[in-house]
Formats: sequence, structure tokens, C-alpha cells
Amino acid sequence: MRRGLHRAREWLSIGALFAHGRELELMHRAMGFATLALVTLAPLLIVVAAADPLVRGGFASWLTDGMGLSGRSAHVLTDVISPPRKVIGTTSVWSGVLLAVFGVSFGGSVQNAYERIWGLAAGPWHRVWRQATWLVVLTAYLYQEVTTKAALHGYQRIGLSALSGVLFFWWGQRFLLGGQVRWRALLPGAVATVVGLAGLRGFSFLVFTPLIVTNALSYGAVGTVLVVESWLIGVGFVIYGGALFGRWFCEHHWMPHHDHRDDRRGPRDRRDQGLP
Repeated sequence: MRRGLHRAREWLSIGALFAHGRELELMHRAMGFATLALVTLAPLLIVVAAADPLVRGGFASWLTDGMGLSGRSAHVLTDVISPPRKVIGTTSVWSGVLLAVFGVSFGGSVQNAYERIWGLAAGPWHRVWRQATWLVVLTAYLYQEVTTKAALHGYQRIGLSALSGVLFFWWGQRFLLGGQVRWRALLPGAVATVVGLAGLRGFSFLVFTPLIVTNALSYGAVGTVLVVESWLIGVGFVIYGGALFGRWFCEHHWMPHHDHRDDRRGPRDRRDQGLP
């Protein structure tokens, strides 16, 4: 009898997770993430990758590494991306500023999703410095992921990628939320996000690798971009879904009898929230 009640309670808690996902409109947010990433974040990363003399291949190498592509599919994707030196040579200072502004809007969308997931009020406009800082750290995180590809192999790179990923998504939630949620409550979501991204990488290797070649032959460059957009939708789903799972796990298993809010914020964080 007790086992039956315990299992029923677990199923009810899982139902709450799915209900929260529907309330958040998880798939719609993932599609918005993919659109903003392709329109606002990708051009910025293209310029950053083109300016880097250490990593060859530019943004194409960043993208193929993230998707786990190799061989012909990697070459097809590389052909779609503009040559990096031409991009950096024709980019003015004003264009770079505009790209940074658009990238900040991408950070704002991620911040808004985290706030909705944790049931927090939207932060004031002057918290844009948090979005800009998060964008810089995101670029650095992606950069180290690409540079370690040639330096480390096997379990060493897997371990470093897992550790850096958990640290980034753990810190990223805490930072964008203005310190309103405890560090301990955010850890399960960071771990779930990294696990989900690893699974997405395997799925991409098995599914998207042949699909890119097929779509390139059938639809040309448009078909390749559609595959990249589909992968970005998966990335958005994993990032938001990982944070959503983290809150569910925290409230039902990790810290079921404790408040996940953190009231021990500094003066700057309290000013960000409009508190005295």
C-alpha cells in the first residue's frame, strides 16, 4: 500500500513537470531560441571566430563541432558559411556594435525564460549589463569548447567539456536571475542541461549528419540552414527543459521542504530588483 502511494506520488510529480512545460510553452520558446540564435547570435559569433588567428575554419568549425559533424556533412556546412576573412574585413565598428546589441537581446530572451521557469518577476531594464556579461562568458565558453578539440581527446575532453558546461549553466542561471535562487537549487538544472546537450550531440551525429548531405543535394544551401535551425531548436529545448527539470527535481526531490529563493543578496542585486 505504501509503495503504491509512493509511486502514485511520483507520477503526480512527473505530471506537474509536464504541466509546467505546457504552461511555459517549452516548444514555442525553443523555436524562438533557435530563431534568435540564428539571426542575432550567429552573426556575432561569425565575427568573433573570424577575428581569432588560433582556430582555423572560423565559425564553421564552431558549428560542426557543436553538432558533432564530420566528413562530407562538415564540408557541406562549411561551404554554406561565408569565408571568415571576408567577414572580418568588411565588418565596420558600427556593424560590430549592432551585432553586440542584437546578441544582448538574445541574452534577454534566455533571462526571461529562466525567470518564467522559476516564477520570478521580470527584471528592470538596467539589468542589461547582466545580459551583456552573460553573452561574453557564453562566447568564451564556446571558444574553449572549440580550442580544446585539437588539444584534448577522448575522456580528457569529455571531462573538461562536462565540467565547463555544468559550471557555465550553473553560473548562467544564477547570474541572469540576479542571485534570487540558491546555488544549490540551480545545480540539478545545470547537470540536466549538460546531459541533454550530450544526448543531442549523439542524436545530431546519427540523424543530422546524413540529413545535411541529403538536404544539400535536394534543396541546396536552404536545406542545410533548415537542418541547422532544427538543431538549434533542440538546443533551446534542452537548455530550457534542463532548467525546468532542475526546478522540478529541486522542489520534489532535492530540496522538497526548503525555499529555493535566496534572500542573502548583496546591495547591487537588491537594487537590480528595485528593493531598498
